[in-house]
Amino acid sequence: MDYSELFSADTHNFMRSPVRDIFKKVDLSKIYSFAGGYPHPSTFPTDRLASMVETVRQKYGDKILQYGATQGTNELQEALSKRYDVPADNIQITTSSQQGIDVTARVLVDPGDVVLVADPSYLGAIQSFKSYRADIVGLDLTPSFEASKQRRATIQALVDAGKKIKFFYTVPDFQNPSGETLTLAQRSELVALAREFGFLILEDCPYRELRYEGQPQTTIYTLAPERTIHLGSFSKVFAPGLRLGWMIAAPEILDKVYVCKQALDLCPPVLDQYLAAEWLSSGELDRNLEKTRELYRGKRDLMISMLEKYMPEGVSWTHPEGGLFLFLTLPEHIDTVALYDKALAAGVAYVAGSFFYANGTHRNTMRLSYSFIDDEKIEGGIRILASLIR
Repeated sequence: MDYSELFSADTHNFMRSPVRDIFKKVDLSKIYSFAGGYPHPSTFPTDRLASMVETVRQKYGDKILQYGATQGTNELQEALSKRYDVPADNIQITTSSQQGIDVTARVLVDPGDVVLVADPSYLGAIQSFKSYRADIVGLDLTPSFEASKQRRATIQALVDAGKKIKFFYTVPDFQNPSGETLTLAQRSELVALAREFGFLILEDCPYRELRYEGQPQTTIYTLAPERTIHLGSFSKVFAPGLRLGWMIAAPEILDKVYVCKQALDLCPPVLDQYLAAEWLSSGELDRNLEKTRELYRGKRDLMISMLEKYMPEGVSWTHPEGGLFLFLTLPEHIDTVALYDKALAAGVAYVAGSFFYANGTHRNTMRLSYSFIDDEKIEGGIRILASLIR
């Protein structure tokens, strides 16, 4: 049967994820995979899970298996309120931070509206914005005077053309894919532009707790709470299988999200929320974070040392202070999209950098994740990748 005439117009804007396609086609245990931003399973509280479930069962009884409030359980809202020093009324629990991205677009974006993104940006966000037929415009966030002038000129040109800019999307801490962190000056510039031109900022912070070098930067939400929607996630600090995140924003914005979520999923997963609240309030999160940060620091250092050992001249990479990713820039004549099949045949997976750019440029870049792959495989994978690049 031909279903093509039945699909909505929105489906033509759906963007297939090359990362998810890799996981669909390839057994990651049989290759050197630097592709997915998976947390390492040793960071999961697998051995504590049964006792945590029993603890929340004893505390809350049948509530843990019942429908819950659309905004989330009071217990998790209060735990997050205490940790991040924001009113509980400003917190909406989401079914993953990915849902936070998508629901923000759903309540703010009409077809043709402009969504500004950092170039490069998280692929899952680009997919979401495209599905709502947004006009996605990438901005180079390089901290230079010329780049700053160009950012302002781009925004001004959009306004002069009658375009409606709804928000700027950024991952300010240990960005996916680059691993880089915005300075206070860069964050302050974004706030100034948002206030001058009347748009919001969607601040996506799934990696913020994974800092293992340097000093934390002030959140954009702290600088401009009236203009910022702040997203957090339990995927990197608890377990991604729970699909749990949160939004911090003005109550007026969260009210629209609240109504929208009623049509999406009624409520976030209730048992998961009680487990997350216990994870926070018991102190287990902070104890586990110490081990997690140490693990990822070692993996980052190992990958960088292998890049230094094997990569030819002309290849450069970022040096993240936290998070899960490095971003490589290769000589301009090397196309990492074209190289991918050859690399996969040799047993190495990565993500071509051009997928993270709004206009698909920078085909000489790639993202490497060091979080999931075991240490003993990092050297072998980098050695093969370097031989392909030469």
